[in-house]
Amino acid sequence: MSIRAMIVGTGSAIPEKVLTNQDFEKMIDTSDEWIVTRTGIKERHIASKGMNPSTLAIEASRRALEMAGIKPEELDLIISTTVFPDQPLPSTATFIQMGLGAMNAAGFDMVAACSGFLYGLTNAEQFILTGKYKKVLLVSSEILSRVTDYEDRGSCILFGDGAGAVVLAPTNEDRGILQSIIHLDGNYIDLLYVLAPGNIYRYDDPKIKEQGLNFIKLKGKEIFKIATRCMESVSREVLQKANISIDEVDLFIPHQANQRISLAVAERLKFPLKKVYSNIERVGNTSSASIPIALDEAVRAGKIHQRDLVLFAAFGGGVVWAGALVRW
Repeated sequence: MSIRAMIVGTGSAIPEKVLTNQDFEKMIDTSDEWIVTRTGIKERHIASKGMNPSTLAIEASRRALEMAGIKPEELDLIISTTVFPDQPLPSTATFIQMGLGAMNAAGFDMVAACSGFLYGLTNAEQFILTGKYKKVLLVSSEILSRVTDYEDRGSCILFGDGAGAVVLAPTNEDRGILQSIIHLDGNYIDLLYVLAPGNIYRYDDPKIKEQGLNFIKLKGKEIFKIATRCMESVSREVLQKANISIDEVDLFIPHQANQRISLAVAERLKFPLKKVYSNIERVGNTSSASIPIALDEAVRAGKIHQRDLVLFAAFGGGVVWAGALVRW
């Protein structure tokens, strides 16, 4: 049996502060029924002042390392995925390394929007398959509340904060990542984006505050159609390349973007809803952190057993989409 990359530990961290639909009823023209019907979300967690993506990432990583039985100093590599890092320079991975005391690990950040975790999983897999590294920490941490326009009723109801982490190591067993696939199509960059700050609109540009260019902008109807199509297609692609039928899959963990998207993808795949994991009702859309948070919850709740087949699919701004199949 050839070497595979296997997830040996999971962890997650979610802020204590909760923002409910009832809170939104006091802030904007909306209702609990309207939000639940269109998104499936009832509440989301919001980072407190002074909390950064690395703060959540370190907490989630410690839990993943504890489950894996691996000490921080044993790590070879840290891959951090986040859309909005602690600061432009240095990388968030640097703060995670320092916070964990993983001083023997190299590290870097990745940006692939809501597909970040699966992009990171694919990268981590390659480092292990080549033999370059043996113990890799992949952690996705997002604080979207600080780039959310709370006057935009179509988008502000979606996003929450949190982090999820996994530790990967090589195995000679018939387990681990069976297949992983990533995609990108820049023709749809105008569907989901944040314009500033950056080199186009610099930090001191008055347009940033005047026009809210530092907030997430999205076109919901268009995203729904493309996300559903892309997540279905990449799920089929992953299964086909792994020579696994959809009937063999034990659990499907999609990116928690919108409950209607998850249900639509499952319906297109003819996959039973009872095998689709969802926590969006309690957590909201946490971008790249959503899949690892859901995975950690499923593992700790005993919903995933050894040799179970777990399918992942994600979609995000760019547009980027990705899929993976893991034998636990």
